[in-house]
Amino acid sequence: MKVLVTGATGYIGGRLVPLLLERGHEVRCMTRDWESLTLDPWKDRVEVVTADAHDESSLDPALDGCDAAFFLIHSMKGSPTRFAEDGRRAAANFRDAADRAGIGRIVYLGGLGSEKDELSEHLASRQEVGRVLAMGKTPVTELRAAVIIGSGSMSFEMIRHLTEVLPIMMTPRWVETRCQPIAIRNVLEILVSVLDDDGSDNHLYEIGGPDILTYEQMMQIYAEVAGLRRRPVIPLPIFSARLSAPLVGLVTPLPVDVARPLIESLQNDVVVCRSSPQGYEPEGLIPYREAIERALYSVSHREVETRWSDALTTPGAPLPGDPVWAGAHMLTDRQVAGSKARPEDLFWAVTRIGGDVGYYAMNWAWKIRGWIDQVIGGVGLRRGRRHPEELRPGESLDFFRVAEIEPHLGRLLLQAEMKVPGTAWLEWCAEPAPGGSKLTQTAWFVPRGLVGRLYWWALLPFHAPIWRLMARRMAKTAERRQELSPG
Repeated sequence: MKVLVTGATGYIGGRLVPLLLERGHEVRCMTRDWESLTLDPWKDRVEVVTADAHDESSLDPALDGCDAAFFLIHSMKGSPTRFAEDGRRAAANFRDAADRAGIGRIVYLGGLGSEKDELSEHLASRQEVGRVLAMGKTPVTELRAAVIIGSGSMSFEMIRHLTEVLPIMMTPRWVETRCQPIAIRNVLEILVSVLDDDGSDNHLYEIGGPDILTYEQMMQIYAEVAGLRRRPVIPLPIFSARLSAPLVGLVTPLPVDVARPLIESLQNDVVVCRSSPQGYEPEGLIPYREAIERALYSVSHREVETRWSDALTTPGAPLPGDPVWAGAHMLTDRQVAGSKARPEDLFWAVTRIGGDVGYYAMNWAWKIRGWIDQVIGGVGLRRGRRHPEELRPGESLDFFRVAEIEPHLGRLLLQAEMKVPGTAWLEWCAEPAPGGSKLTQTAWFVPRGLVGRLYWWALLPFHAPIWRLMARRMAKTAERRQELSPG
């Protein structure tokens, strides 16, 4: 089939595309920012179209000529009312465009939860999107899943960090909620399999693995698999979802505004009550313990394909040279460091920044800044890196996001996503120079009001020496690499 995949930059979509290609399908990826796919290993094997589900006029070219489409668009940013409205509008636009294009089927991955319960606003929104899609002429297959376990998934990262960071679990009520987790591998297999659903009927399936567990049990099993001691549990029944969100935001990579709707969803039991696709009944799928083992193996062997945090939060965000900043009060700090290394070795040193390597200078100060960011509701440093040396456009890197990367030009631009009173970037350019190469490092900042200007000038005495040392150490690291591999 010729298949359209929306959300190709997201956690599910980024893993679904190569599987579809492996199964012989022709794939068209829909994204709001085509540059975010430029370094994906399968990019040259797919057709890429730029479109936005909130802009109905852009959808017709995206769906034209397709046999089926995956609707994998989902937002958890902003208030529940806002993301519910955004979800309805995107689903209605996509449904109408699919009807005009005459495609054979829409496949939607939604959220598990009994319609008899009072669902959280997040879960209710996920299910409403399925109903909106099904109101059109195009047949819809809706899959409802609960916790998806895989390296880089939001649920796995939350369980992982809560268990590893907290030696004692002071448990709110939601840790007693029953859940039927499912391995990412099974989710992808099922998504591909339901493309074969034929006829004009809509289908609604619920999918989950063979285990029904509480969140406390899931964290204790994670501790066993990860070789951690069993976590003592202290029940705190008054610890509400609202109070849990700041704690989760502090000890996991999830920002508070993302953690809050997710935790509110944990109030509902999410177990399979309806039929599953034939051949994918829960008892035949990967058990929770094995799913955790597979996820940890991928993390330890640096085989994480996609992460939840790599989905673009602000696609097409203005960059320092864009016209939108013309006339803006742009503050800069520029450092230049010479190196005896080749430009490619210098760029290698640049692209290792963050994660376990750190920032080359005063890593303790960067860690404090990350901790402060988490305390005030930012993303902090806990997102880390997907891979220790490889970067792709659009993916997260600690509290930055890769805005642009041009290996052939030796250029990397990171956009800051920490809490700052303005908009900030860090850019590096590695160029040939007499005797080796030259690294130009530039910090850009567009302050927001007086507070932004005070922030820049108050911290510049601390930032400037750190940035200067960072550039010099990158240059020295590149020289050491060249000495070890002179060819």
